[in-house]
Amino acid sequence: MLTSTHVPGGPAWLDLGTPDLDAAISFYGAVLGWEYASAGPAVGYGFFRLDGRTVAGVGPLTEEGAGPAWTVYFRTEDADATARAVEQAGGEVRIPPGDVFTAGRMAGFTDPTGAEFAVWQAGDVAGMDLVNAPGSTSWVELYTTDLAAAKAFYRAVLPWDTRDLPVGGDLAYSIAGPAGGGVDTMHGGLMQLPAEHLAAGSRSEWHPYFEVADCDATVAAATEHGATVIIPAMDAPGIGRMAMFLDPVGAPFAVITSVDA
Repeated sequence: MLTSTHVPGGPAWLDLGTPDLDAAISFYGAVLGWEYASAGPAVGYGFFRLDGRTVAGVGPLTEEGAGPAWTVYFRTEDADATARAVEQAGGEVRIPPGDVFTAGRMAGFTDPTGAEFAVWQAGDVAGMDLVNAPGSTSWVELYTTDLAAAKAFYRAVLPWDTRDLPVGGDLAYSIAGPAGGGVDTMHGGLMQLPAEHLAAGSRSEWHPYFEVADCDATVAAATEHGATVIIPAMDAPGIGRMAMFLDPVGAPFAVITSVDA
């Protein structure tokens, strides 16, 4: 689970790029109880809120060829320095560092395996107002075509430690968190896509996990409102009960009822 959105290298922000804003507002409101607040008609961007606290952002697709997706932003103290580190480590700077009014400074990247992510340098906005509670982000995860390359890259550009976890079978999984923080501060996972997924054309991508009070009830609500189930509700011993979807326009996300939430 996330320990803080204010730790360098930790998940600081999350937003959804979607071709249908109204459909997204309706779906996530019904499934996760979110309310929408516009940042203004001239901006074309808004915020998902829960009990008055911001849990994510949402806006239209702005990059040519982009598909619906959640973007994970990791906290940085210097977006320009991170952009240089990304290039040196073999990644791509898709969106050069730039100020978002006085809220902060952001940049968007693609890692060497093809996964897109972003960084946030806080200004007036430190990050998400709520994490780990039902209806908010509690974990982020990378599905990658090359786990070894991904671990090396993210350790080079963000202040991370990673640890390999024994998960059984042919799966390879690592957890990541702030350098020196120990296992209790881990905020995300990196999973090697299995060979059959690679053969089917699966690509690297980041996705969030939203904490929910009842995984099975959320699965029912999500499917009722047009989501496609990718991974049915399943138990992960010692972790919780989880499921994964595509929202009605195709953005992947997961939900979890954590054992210690």
